[in-house]
Amino acid sequence: MRFRNLPLGAVALAVAAALAYRADPTLVDRLPFLHAAGATPAAAQTAPPPFVMPVPVARVVKRTIPVVLDYAARTEAVRGIALQAKVSAYVVEQRVPDGTDVKAGDLLYRLDPRDFQVALDQANAAIERDQASLDYQTASFNRGDALSKSGYLAKDSLDQRSSGLRQAEAALVADRAAQRAAQLNLAYTEIRAPFPGRLGRNQAAIGTLAGAGTTVLNTLVQIDPVYVTFNPGETDLVELQKARRAGTVSVDVSVPGEAVPDHKGELSFVDNSVDRATGTVVARATIANADLSLLPGQYVRVRVHLRDQPDALLVPQVAVGSSQLGKYVMVAGEGDKVEQRPVVLGPSEGALVAVLKGVGESDRVITGNLQKIGPGMPVKPLEEGGAPPS
Repeated sequence: MRFRNLPLGAVALAVAAALAYRADPTLVDRLPFLHAAGATPAAAQTAPPPFVMPVPVARVVKRTIPVVLDYAARTEAVRGIALQAKVSAYVVEQRVPDGTDVKAGDLLYRLDPRDFQVALDQANAAIERDQASLDYQTASFNRGDALSKSGYLAKDSLDQRSSGLRQAEAALVADRAAQRAAQLNLAYTEIRAPFPGRLGRNQAAIGTLAGAGTTVLNTLVQIDPVYVTFNPGETDLVELQKARRAGTVSVDVSVPGEAVPDHKGELSFVDNSVDRATGTVVARATIANADLSLLPGQYVRVRVHLRDQPDALLVPQVAVGSSQLGKYVMVAGEGDKVEQRPVVLGPSEGALVAVLKGVGESDRVITGNLQKIGPGMPVKPLEEGGAPPS
């Protein structure tokens, strides 16, 4: 039976309460102890309100933002050369330490100049000798010419003197050419910086026999300014070229660990063809590097500023979800019910991202508890600070 396991006193109390309620329904309210006996009617029991999920929301932000493209990139030296000897000689001196920043014309290495000084001395002596010969041949020709005009010298003798004069002149020209060659070779024993830059690691110890055009002594690179090379895709190329024609392109460069880009420059080169294999094009920016903090081959991030976009609508990036149909955000809509809005995203700015299509300026975008809600669910919107929106 239904009351088999109940004490007899409890059964009797329940029966009495039921009879009393039939006789006077208000008796239950006046005698609260009858509630414990089960005499409260079902209509008097109030169900608890349904649970409504509290969710943090953020208002859509409207402001002008920069339209940018971000790329991974590498730095390159504007100019870089291997320092080599133009004459064969022993290395006798390295004038500046490895890694030194040098100016154009600074002396970097000296080769043994003695052989070349001897060659120059010989060329100078040959000039003196042949200059004396030329002076004699000139005087001899002038005397012969005067005698020939007076009829005291045969034509053949005058021709011989003329030939001797021309040979002396040619010998002097050859001597002066040999002198210039000797001067150049002697100058080549001093290896100077052809442009300002930074010296690399020495590769030829003192006493090394440097071969002409074969022995690398060191390297020199110019790093102010510095090139930054990156590879925009075909889809970005149209925007990049359009902004370049409009004259609105600027470039910021940051290195890993920098919170804010510290180097600025300009887009200086876009290649004339797209790589078929990768669908990218080579682009290059020229970056001022007065503090010489950027080195060739360094990994950097490039941000190319194309233009400013006014009245952009921004939402927190954490509010953006993804599905097979694309990107979406959850919005606390009419009656505080969840609406799922497909969106088209634009450029990002910090923790915010621009929404080109899908939200309005007055929308409340849900930023938390996104895994616990779905379209149509009632929610309790809480703006920053935990307070419900006004």
